[in-house]
Amino acid sequence: MRRGNGSGEPETRQGRQGLPARLRNPPGGRNARVMLLALALDRTGSGLWAASSVLYLTFVTQLSAQQIGVLLGVAGVAGIAGSPLAGRLAGRFPVRPLLIGCHLLRLVTLVLVLVCDGFETLLPVIAVTYLGDRAAKMLEMLFATRTAGEQRAAYQALSRSVANGGYALGAGIAAIGLAVGTSDAYRALILGDALSFVVVAAALVWRTSEPRDKAVGVARSDGSAAGVPAGKRPPVRRTNPWRDRGYLTFVLLDIPMNLDDSVLNVGLPLWLVNRTSAPHALAPAFLIINTVTVVVLQISVSARAEGPRRATRAVLLYGAMMFVCCAFLAAATRGGTWVATAVLLAAALVVTLAELMRSVSSWELAVLLAPQDARAAYLGVAGMSQSIQKSAGPPLLTGAVMAAGPAGWLVLGALVAGLSVVQRRACTRRLRALAPPARQPTALAPTP
Repeated sequence: MRRGNGSGEPETRQGRQGLPARLRNPPGGRNARVMLLALALDRTGSGLWAASSVLYLTFVTQLSAQQIGVLLGVAGVAGIAGSPLAGRLAGRFPVRPLLIGCHLLRLVTLVLVLVCDGFETLLPVIAVTYLGDRAAKMLEMLFATRTAGEQRAAYQALSRSVANGGYALGAGIAAIGLAVGTSDAYRALILGDALSFVVVAAALVWRTSEPRDKAVGVARSDGSAAGVPAGKRPPVRRTNPWRDRGYLTFVLLDIPMNLDDSVLNVGLPLWLVNRTSAPHALAPAFLIINTVTVVVLQISVSARAEGPRRATRAVLLYGAMMFVCCAFLAAATRGGTWVATAVLLAAALVVTLAELMRSVSSWELAVLLAPQDARAAYLGVAGMSQSIQKSAGPPLLTGAVMAAGPAGWLVLGALVAGLSVVQRRACTRRLRALAPPARQPTALAPTP
C-alpha cells in the first residue's frame, strides 16, 4: 500500500521525481519554494565570501596571517552563540521577522567590512557577521521544520542540494574576481555577498508567511510516520534545554558527529600536501566530489533516514563511514602517486557519504528529542554542535591527529565510530521515554 505525503502524491512516486520536479513541489508548498530560492541566493553570497575573504583581508586590509587567524578564530567562537540566541528569541517572537533581521544585520556588517581597514575595527564586525550567520542558519531550519512538518527530512535534502549548488556558483563567480586580482575586484565580491542579503531579506523572505509549529511524527516499525498530537504526548518535565541532561548529552555527542566537515575541508588537503605523494592539484577535486555527490544523492539518502528508527541507524552508518574514511587517509601514505591519488579520492567520496547521513540524522533527532512546547530553544542549543566543531575541529586535526601520523587517523576513526554507538543508544532511550505507551513497542523496536 502506498502512503500519502500530504501533497496528494504517493511517497513512492515522489521519491522517483528528479530534483527540478521536487523543487517545483517541495514539502511546505509556496513558503518552501520561496525559502529555497532565498537559500540559493544566500549560499551564493556565502560562496563569494568563503572564496575571497581571506585574500581580501590579506591584500586589501593588509592583515598578517596571524591576525587573520585570530580574527577568524574569534569570529568562529562568536558564531557559537548564534544558534542558542536565535532559538531563545524564536521561542518568543515570530521566526520570519527574526530571519529578516539576521539577513539585514549581515548586510550592515559586510558593508562595514568594506570601510574598516584595521584589525581592531574588523574584529567585532566580522564576529557579529558570524554570529548573524549561525543565527540565520538555525532560523532557516526552524522555519523548515515548522513549514514541512513530518516531511522535514525531505525538505532538508532539497535545501542541502540547493545550498551546495548556490555555494558552488558563488565560488565560481569569485574565481573570476580573484583572477582579476585587484582591490576593486575583491571589494566587488564582498559587496556581492552583502547585496545577496538585500535580495534574500527584502524580496524573498518578506513574501513568505509565518509558519506554524506542527506535531512531531513518531515512526512505525516500517519507518512510516504517524502524527501524534501534542496534547496526547506524555508530559516532559524539563522545558529548559540547559537543564535537560538527556538533551545536552545528545548535543555533546553530536559535536564529533560533525567532524566530517573539518576532515573534508582541512584534513584531506593538508594530508595530501604534507604526507602523501599525490599531486597538489588534486585538492580541488575533493570539493567537486563533495558538491556533486550531495546534489545528486542527498534526496535519495534522506528518504532512507526519516523517522526515529532510521535516523538512529544513520548515526551508526555515519560512524562506520568515518572509520573507513580515516582508514583510507592512513593508508594514503603507503604507495606511489597513483595509489595515493586513488585512495584520497575514495576518502573524499566516503566522507561525503558520511556527511549525507549526518545532515539528515542530526537535525531529525534534534527535532524528535525536543519537547514540542520548547522546540525552538532546544533546536537553538542543538545548533551549537556544528559551530563548536568548526572552531575545535581544525585544531584537533592539525594539532593531534595529523601530528600522530597514520595512527592518529585510525584512532580518530575508531573514536568517532565508538561514539556513534553511544549516541544511538542514548537517542533510543530518550525516544522510548518520549513515545506514547501504546506505540512504544513498534515505534522504537531495536534495529536488527
